[in-house]
Amino acid sequence: MTQSHTRISKAVIPAAGLGTRFLPATKATPKEMLPVVDKPAIQYVVEEAVAAGLSDVLMITGRNKRPLEDHFDRNYELESALTRKGDAERLQKVQESSDLATMHYVRQGDPRGLGHAVLCAAPHVGDQPFAVLLGDDLIDPRDPLLARMVEIQEREGGSVIALMEVAPEQIHMYGCAAVEPTGQGDVVRVTGLVEKPDAAEAPSNLAVIGRYVLDPAVFDILRKTEPGRGGEIQLTDALQLLAEDEKIGGPVHGVVFKGRRYDTGDRGDYLRAIVRLACEREDLGPDFRTWLRSYVTEEM
Repeated sequence: MTQSHTRISKAVIPAAGLGTRFLPATKATPKEMLPVVDKPAIQYVVEEAVAAGLSDVLMITGRNKRPLEDHFDRNYELESALTRKGDAERLQKVQESSDLATMHYVRQGDPRGLGHAVLCAAPHVGDQPFAVLLGDDLIDPRDPLLARMVEIQEREGGSVIALMEVAPEQIHMYGCAAVEPTGQGDVVRVTGLVEKPDAAEAPSNLAVIGRYVLDPAVFDILRKTEPGRGGEIQLTDALQLLAEDEKIGGPVHGVVFKGRRYDTGDRGDYLRAIVRLACEREDLGPDFRTWLRSYVTEEM
């Protein structure tokens, strides 16, 4: 059994997907670079990792993902132009992304699923516990989910996954967890996982959302995992084995999240996320809310 009580410092962000639901916008632009108000979605995710104390970030990329690397790199020509103009505010915004974290990149190559993408991180992560953040889920910084998950992992060892209650008719879109209470209000013991079950077969209404803190034992399991649903190597299948036998890599716990989550993986939810975040911005919110009320009133 692997005991993983060391301080977690590494985050892995799979970003090799093709973004087919957003075509044609993603034909030449990575979906992770689509703006959410005035920052690309991927920057929110990196900021979340850094806020939780994870300053070493490995991004799993693929073909046509070079703009991700460029965004988190320095742009000396642009910085020089802004400096000459005396535009300190925009200069600071440009430099934010390049100063956020120590960034690393590796290509997934074959698109063989989330489990395979996580396995690509093994040489970088080594034998340390690590976090995985999926870019479609944006977690509001006022609700520090990842920090809570890191806290649980460092205390209990093993792995920790993020769970969220969903309506029964939506559970078929998610991985679903069978759980037992632990005596802590927001923490459960995960005893099993099913990938996208029918509502009648779902063990609960707790859906797995895109945040994980994993014991490195998951790598050995993923190396032996055969392709599952959709012909892909599923991370859920590996977590199921960890949940069944804690001697492999410690227990699997779940943190039940009840905070603010913005789903940018769907076109409709992406638009709703932009509206919600824009409404809450101090610099944009007052005028935007006034316009939005007027627009909705006129349309109704």
